[in-house]
Amino acid sequence: MHNWFLCKVSYEKILENGMQKKVTEPYLVDALSFTEAEARIIEEMSPFITGEFTVSAVGRAKLSEVFFNDDGDRYYKAKIYFITLDEKSGIEKKTAAQMLVQAYNLKEAITVLEEGMKGTLADYTIASIAETQIMDVYPFDPSTQTDENKGSEVNNG
Repeated sequence: MHNWFLCKVSYEKILENGMQKKVTEPYLVDALSFTEAEARIIEEMSPFITGEFTVSAVGRAKLSEVFFNDDGDRYYKAKIYFITLDEKSGIEKKTAAQMLVQAYNLKEAITVLEEGMKGTLADYTIASIAETQIMDVYPFDPSTQTDENKGSEVNNG
């Protein structure tokens, strides 16, 4: 089970015209706690940002699933409804779920979502899909964790 945290990172970005601009960009991190999410985003961002940066916010992201696609460069939030039938009353019940889909465009996002949902036994409908501002997603990778760098220490190896 993944615990996704949305981390916002603020830093001075050098634009194409050479000007500097303060930006705040959201990233999604898989972590066990708020503290670990902050430590992981610092570790992940350090090689990419020159100069100082701050983690301006860390919050839980209520996502049921994240579907990755190597061709995609954007992230889309999909809201789907699982449809179940109440056996006693015979009434359809809809249960909402939020998912994140990596895709190149909206059409591909729908395709990736439907491909990822193929093994699902429950009926579902797609309520909405919208592009997010999320820059990147960092799932937990157990192969990068060793006894020496577990916790909040940054591995400079």
